[in-house]
Amino acid sequence: MKLKKCTVCGTYTLKDVCACGGRADTVKPPRFSPEDKYGEYRRKLKRGE
Repeated sequence: MKLKKCTVCGTYTLKDVCACGGRADTVKPPRFSPEDKYGEYRRKLKRGE
């Protein structure tokens, strides 16, 4: 059981579908890895290159 956030109204829930009818996605950040395979691309995207 993981905490989820509705993509429509922004409320937090434990269900897959929010009371408003919107889909709820997990809000957990991605796992940290010192061997970040995609770090270079993520930083370029963040800088706007």
